Amino acid sequence: MLKVTNLKKSFDGRQILDDVNFTVEDGNILTIVGPSGAGKTTLLRCITGLEAADSGTFTIDGKEFNPQDLTSADNVMGVVFQDFNLFPHLSVLENLTLAPTLVLKQERKVAETKARELLKQLGLKGKEQLYPYQLSGGQKQRVAIARALAMQPKILCYDEPTSALDPNLRDEVANLILSLKAQGVTQLVVTHDMEFAKKIADSMLKVQALDQQN
Repeated sequence: MLKVTNLKKSFDGRQILDDVNFTVEDGNILTIVGPSGAGKTTLLRCITGLEAADSGTFTIDGKEFNPQDLTSADNVMGVVFQDFNLFPHLSVLENLTLAPTLVLKQERKVAETKARELLKQLGLKGKEQLYPYQLSGGQKQRVAIARALAMQPKILCYDEPTSALDPNLRDEVANLILSLKAQGVTQLVVTHDMEFAKKIADSMLKVQALDQQN
């Protein structure tokens, strides 16, 4: 279980997050929704340690957790970035297998088999040997999703995972996320797509820009 308590974050004197509280049970999906500028991505970045929170506590399975402590964060958080962050000099298959072989110490054949399965699920069969510059934006995003899944994280976080995909592929991503739920993976999804959010969510956290609240 992930529990976030009294999370606060400001930039240049502007309060972005003010006493945010939520709990995600093991194996459940929390969607974080709200308008642009409301702090959805900032919240995700604080949870994953990419931004330092001004204050607040993070608890995983009853133990306080510092997302910025890389030692304690190992094998806990996986992140699917909106801007992909793929290695440009590696093929699709190499992007997916690099971390599992180096960090998880998987045998290369095992890592490649799992990577190919993920690529097939995401409609990318046959793209294994292509490089990121040869892919469309939607294809890059699906590779980024597959790469995060390949690390088998305890908690998987997505920043707008469907933003570059057509409706059919959004459904595939939703089905993949729900299949991971069936496997017990806890997931947090930042999205502006309310229909997508409702389809996958066990619970929903709605955030609003603080200067719009009354």
